[in-house]
Amino acid sequence: MALLPIKDVHCISKVEQDSKLNGTKSENSPLCCATEVDKSSSSTTEMSTVKNPSLQVTKDHTIKMQAAPILRPGPGDVLMHVKATGICGSDIHFWKRGAIGSLVVGGDCILGHEAAGVVIEVGCEVRNVKRGDRVAMEPGVPCGECFLCTNGRYNLCEDVQFAGVYPYHGSLQRYKVHPARWVHKLPDNVTFAQGALLEPLSVVMHGISRTRLSLGRGAVICGAGPIGLIALAAARASGAHPIVITDLEPKRLAFAQEFVPTSYVYLVNRNLDAQENAKQIRLLFGESEYEAPETISECTGVESSVVTAAYTVRRGGDLTVIGVGKDIMNNLPFMHISLAEINLKFINRYADTWPASISALSGGILNLDKLVTHNFLLEEAVSAMELCADISKGSIKVQVVDKMDIVL
Repeated sequence: MALLPIKDVHCISKVEQDSKLNGTKSENSPLCCATEVDKSSSSTTEMSTVKNPSLQVTKDHTIKMQAAPILRPGPGDVLMHVKATGICGSDIHFWKRGAIGSLVVGGDCILGHEAAGVVIEVGCEVRNVKRGDRVAMEPGVPCGECFLCTNGRYNLCEDVQFAGVYPYHGSLQRYKVHPARWVHKLPDNVTFAQGALLEPLSVVMHGISRTRLSLGRGAVICGAGPIGLIALAAARASGAHPIVITDLEPKRLAFAQEFVPTSYVYLVNRNLDAQENAKQIRLLFGESEYEAPETISECTGVESSVVTAAYTVRRGGDLTVIGVGKDIMNNLPFMHISLAEINLKFINRYADTWPASISALSGGILNLDKLVTHNFLLEEAVSAMELCADISKGSIKVQVVDKMDIVL
């Protein structure tokens, strides 16, 4: 474990570098917002003498470890030492497919957006955090000015800058600059690993906010991946019962039942069509329409699963699609959805979910520790991605951690 003095990771401005090389004294402080450098730069200034390993994806579907510059925080920014980053399915999509919908990898980009770490430098206008604070990073940075932002739906902002989505670099690096407004302090009893789970938890929290999960009412979770398992735990914490989780993979369902022992599992039968699978799922709740599940959270994004969910949910119930994997779905039974007055809803990431998510973890309402099945060092991030991409390896949530300690 390496110890690095904080003074060794301070980033210096171009003006200061030139003055040092010329043997002159600069009157500009590296932390003063009034310097000419800061006035002329709206973001950050590149300069570092310290190694900053990063995992980058390229537009030709390759990933690589590459040294990245350490950026100086602007007036409203913080410089984070990233301690843990979870690998998301979207990271794998960007690597293997080069795009998710309209989001296309157009050049080298540092991946990662599920992150927690330590603040090691702050801009002079930052008041909400200080050096040494343990924080989680909310990766989406909206414009803050459009009608959606001002109405609290900043997740729908057309100008959002999302970490790890080209051209905005993500958190799979040792040091990351991020706007201070979009980092959240972690309570002492929330670890970095738990902090890195706040992003997928926020996705689920936003999805649940659009459903009618209630005490003693049945629910179905489609998909036993990380998002589905978090949704399963959240449904249990909300008092829903019975809860059925579905998947095609027996190992994932076995994990789900161990993770939430009171849940029921349904192994989707590949030989049955959507309506027939839906009938079998409904029978787990009872035979009457009233007993059918009132709420379904679809977490796979697979069209056949969405169709099955539409036939499973009770008339007048809620079907919330939390994961979307295709641009177009041609086989959704819209006549059935209409006649049954099913409330078909979708979500895009999250908005104002982080405080509640932090409380859910720190207060013991949710314990998601078992989801992290594998850890890799930052220098091993390529291996972490390869493991995630191979479903046969049985990983649930893989995290990349940095063991280097910074002396504050």
